[in-house]
Amino acid sequence: MEDKRYWIWLQLCLGQGAHFLPIIEDFGSVRALYAANLLERRMSSVLTAAQCEALLKFSLEDADKIIRECESENYEIICFDDERYPEKLRGISNPPAALYVDGSLKGIDGKAVIGIVGTRKASTYALKASEIMSRGMAMCGAVIVSGGALGVDSSAHTGAIKASGETYAVLGSGLGSDYLKSNEKLRNEIVSSGGALITEYPPNAKVTRQNFPMRNRLISGLSDGVLVVEAGVKSGSLITAGHALEQGRDVFAIPASIFDKNFQGTNKLIDDGAFVATSPYTVLSHYSEKYNKTLDLSKVKTPYELVTALTNNANAEEKKQISFDNVMKDRAERVKIQNEALGLSGDEKTVFSTLGESFIGIDDIIRSSGVPANKVLVSLTMLEMKGLIESASGKRYRLK
Repeated sequence: MEDKRYWIWLQLCLGQGAHFLPIIEDFGSVRALYAANLLERRMSSVLTAAQCEALLKFSLEDADKIIRECESENYEIICFDDERYPEKLRGISNPPAALYVDGSLKGIDGKAVIGIVGTRKASTYALKASEIMSRGMAMCGAVIVSGGALGVDSSAHTGAIKASGETYAVLGSGLGSDYLKSNEKLRNEIVSSGGALITEYPPNAKVTRQNFPMRNRLISGLSDGVLVVEAGVKSGSLITAGHALEQGRDVFAIPASIFDKNFQGTNKLIDDGAFVATSPYTVLSHYSEKYNKTLDLSKVKTPYELVTALTNNANAEEKKQISFDNVMKDRAERVKIQNEALGLSGDEKTVFSTLGESFIGIDDIIRSSGVPANKVLVSLTMLEMKGLIESASGKRYRLK
């Protein structure tokens, strides 16, 4: 294995998502690339002038600093030439030069891996569909990958954990970042259940909007197929679906109402040829032959059977959460709230648009809305008085 400090140096210089494979092939190794002088780099047919300049921006000492930080936090660093590097990810055109991992990746190779993606402001239908599909596939031995965010991502991870399955969260931020603190408990559960948090960003790296489209290629890259649960026409989930197609992965979509704008993206995927996903079996049957030693499709149930079985074995509170009747009641209430929200304007409208059906902390609301903190507080108070949102301890809010 090449010294990981060189791979980290390469990633620092060229950035996440760089197509470094032709460069390494041209120079023979990442060490040889580092040792080459400026003239040798400029004479290369694969390095651009901008890349030659970029390779001068960082040193091995910068990489060593990251290594020490990871060691102090007990994070794993898995570089491209490491035998632990996920095989599916190694095969995409622009794999990460280095991965930073909190947890273990030992279970991700040799198994069917399904990426589940969707909007953060998910409907009750999408949240339950995501959890039930994830739970059912994990019961059969599939690995679930998602983005660790609110909404569909959280439901997907939760479903796998409840099935005692394996799940991995690919983050658009560095490990230890304070981004999305409200989901920290779930991230801890992912690690403690035997999964891992994965990122190509160094610990505590700043979060930018560009991080998440870049992150999405890793969700699809790690997966055999990607299931899109709920997506509008401009959803980031469609970016993941695009990456999946480019990488030769299968794309699945859960059907929904043709009248709901929040599902226009998923319905269009179906129009364009995505596989319709109506049960864990319709997804996993595509991989039953390839992964016959690790997939057990005899455990597959339809979503209705899964919900019925879970309801029969649940306590009163769980029954309330699982029941289809409650899903429909919640959805009707959500539509009512959305109709009432049409009359909102100004800061109230902006703040309301950042909320979904999962509780989100006030810091995340301020960051997402772009509204000053004092005005956010006023808007939240007014929205709660109007019965449109509800609050929880720790200054967290969600749609009512």
